[in-house]
Amino acid sequence: MSDIAEIPVDEQERPLPPPPRPVRSALVDGPILRTLLSLAWPNVIALSAGTCTVIAETTYIGRLGVEALAAMALVFPTIILTMTMSGGAMGGAVASAIARALGAGNRERAGTLAMHAILIGISFGLVFMLGMLIFGPRVLEMLGGRGDVLTHAVAYTQVFFGGAVLPWLLNTMAGVLRGTGNMKLPSFLILNSAAWQIVLGGTLGLGLGPVPQFGMRGVAAGALIAYSMNICIMGWYLFSGRARVTPKLRGLRIQWAMFFDILKVGAVACFSPLQSVLTISIFTHMLAQFGTAILAGYGIGARLEFLLTSIAFSFGIACVPMVGMAIGAGNIARARRVAWIASVAAFVAVGAPACVVAIFPDLWINIFTDSAAVRAASHQYLSTVGPFYAFFGIATVMYFSSQGAAKVIGPVLAQTARLIYISAAGWWLSTHEATAQSYFWLAASSMVLLGLLSSSSVLLTRWGPRASKPAIRPALSGAAD
Repeated sequence: MSDIAEIPVDEQERPLPPPPRPVRSALVDGPILRTLLSLAWPNVIALSAGTCTVIAETTYIGRLGVEALAAMALVFPTIILTMTMSGGAMGGAVASAIARALGAGNRERAGTLAMHAILIGISFGLVFMLGMLIFGPRVLEMLGGRGDVLTHAVAYTQVFFGGAVLPWLLNTMAGVLRGTGNMKLPSFLILNSAAWQIVLGGTLGLGLGPVPQFGMRGVAAGALIAYSMNICIMGWYLFSGRARVTPKLRGLRIQWAMFFDILKVGAVACFSPLQSVLTISIFTHMLAQFGTAILAGYGIGARLEFLLTSIAFSFGIACVPMVGMAIGAGNIARARRVAWIASVAAFVAVGAPACVVAIFPDLWINIFTDSAAVRAASHQYLSTVGPFYAFFGIATVMYFSSQGAAKVIGPVLAQTARLIYISAAGWWLSTHEATAQSYFWLAASSMVLLGLLSSSSVLLTRWGPRASKPAIRPALSGAAD
């Protein structure tokens, strides 16, 4: 007699309905758009706080004098490069590796990856520290630092990069938490760090109350103290076992495969912020030939880009654990849907305010200047470039989504193509006596190019494992007999 599976029934022997399919995690099985928005909004608040910190620092550093303000502008690219590499590039790679391990149901691997990620963060921080302490003054001099401006810039660099391990460690720990889908705690701590950075930097830099004035060294020290406070909070949360992943410290054995899982994404991803900073530097140098008013007008527009980048990054960072867990679970179709839905959301979220400013530029320009010449240049730049910022939103989401899938080379090459396009077209314009308006159109078209190439790279790149060929068994002699 064959076995027959019993059908579950109630007390009156009526068949019970099948049990609902359990939802393992909103990141793996939940509705995509709702989950994406729930992950993105804490990042919007935290990253916007970072923008406010930059504005506040500019305000109180200005009270130290014109030389100090110029010095901050001189070191700003190196600070941005440090934060974007540690937070966006390597931090995204850490989140991707953690998310893929959790998606595959391997929490043990996720814990081991977390500890290896912390070791990577410390190592990269030491490299930045030694590099800037040894070569920093020469780099700042090459960027145009002279006299008192160079002195102030070197003073800031010596203190900030003397503690370069701290921002790397902070952003690495944040990457571990984001890989688990926890966006609120890292965002809260970044918000907390921004608040303390403003208070401590202003107090130590200006010498408020009984505190002596330390100038630029004090501003840098304020940032490092704020980072240290939040590292302590985040480290306690991670190692106390309250997080979904606990870094495996006891009995840890160094495994090069773990380093490779993170660095195969992070090392390549680091080229993106490097190329971005280089692109901005080249474009700024091109506009300098048109005088201070045009350059200042572009600077006002660049501040808007910095703010909108925070919105784009918020959606991009939210993509990493969603895509990573879907990849780890083998659900490639969902991973791609996350990327495309997030890109549309970023297109709208970045493009809508940018178009409003393009139509009504005074809403933004009035915050910064009363100069007629600068206002005219800003009007020209924002009305030309503003409608195309939305493509930058798409490119950012595709970059982070590709990190989640551990296939980041395509968006990085798209950034390379934009750099080459800006350089080549800018050189051609310079040989044909082009106007500033032509360069503004160059900036706008480069954003479209970046968005389209980044999207194409995701469309054309295989995210799933390659199909294995079926094994062919050799025919046995005499088998046909």
